[in-house]
Amino acid sequence: MYPSSKIIKVLVVDDSIFFRKVLIDNLSKMDNIEVIGYAINAFDAKKKIPLLNPDVITMDVEMPGLNGIEFLKQLIPQNPIPVILVSSLNISVFEALSAGAVDFVRKPDASQGNNIQNFMSDLGRKIHIASNAKVRVPSQAQQVRKTSARQTPHGLLGPSAKLDGTIIALGASTGGTEATLSVLKELPADTPGMVIVQHMPPGFTKMYADRLDRLCSMTVKEAKNGDKIVRGQALIAPGDMQMKVVKIGAQYSVSCFDGEKVSGHKPSVDVLFNSMADSVKTNGIGIILTGMGRDGAAGICRMRQNGAYTIGQNKESCVVYGMPMVAYEMGGVCTQASCENIPNILMQKLRSMK
Repeated sequence: MYPSSKIIKVLVVDDSIFFRKVLIDNLSKMDNIEVIGYAINAFDAKKKIPLLNPDVITMDVEMPGLNGIEFLKQLIPQNPIPVILVSSLNISVFEALSAGAVDFVRKPDASQGNNIQNFMSDLGRKIHIASNAKVRVPSQAQQVRKTSARQTPHGLLGPSAKLDGTIIALGASTGGTEATLSVLKELPADTPGMVIVQHMPPGFTKMYADRLDRLCSMTVKEAKNGDKIVRGQALIAPGDMQMKVVKIGAQYSVSCFDGEKVSGHKPSVDVLFNSMADSVKTNGIGIILTGMGRDGAAGICRMRQNGAYTIGQNKESCVVYGMPMVAYEMGGVCTQASCENIPNILMQKLRSMK
């Protein structure tokens, strides 16, 4: 089930006495996980990390004194240890991911009922994944702004009936929030319509879409059932919903529905990519980014078999080279590239299609 059977040393960082106990008691019962200590805040963690040398850190984002974001900005450049955020529904989780955290889990609250078992199962799975992840050390220039491309009617691509009917589908998991941003922020406002699956809990997908919308030239929004896929807009699959591309006449739109998990996920990249293979065929482009497991691999293979152009993130730039690796090994990827180079390859392909 997990990528490694080694014992993973975990440091728990949380200012809540009650929640620290919940985490420590439940993690200590899990196979291959050893809780080697805890810290009551970021200052305490800074003292204990050199002494305990953890493999993975779980950390609340909102803590008194030094918050999780500022702590990560100090920790990751000097000591790139995988960090899993344990967060309530809060936009700050994306700033913490931008600062170098590997992944996050949503802290259970009253609205979720007594859901500790599912929460701990998710956390345990992500700790195992994080123990083998490549920690991304952010560059100094992290700030990105809207360009003037949104105000330019045709950006860098110009009018094209062919591109108006082109759809780009992108799938990602662990490490994907920043990987997807690094691709989208380089694309002009008149990029063909995009549909995106990022493995993420409900609530966070809306905040993530809003964040991308602020930082990218394309319009980005959380998808709603029946939304049309139009040039210049990217639709993010809502958390805990499946999303398909459907064609009615000459118009493409998305179907968002409460289906079963596929490839272990809801939303699933395979569901999206398979619908692209069925509905869009040669007018489709598929991009598969960093993530553990194989979700999207079979779907992108079908996309390529049906005439789509496909791109996979390369090993060197992945936080977890899982999904794109399986897709490549199955023959579903036309070309592999780093996140930094994927926009260039995509733009070259789009210009050749005009």
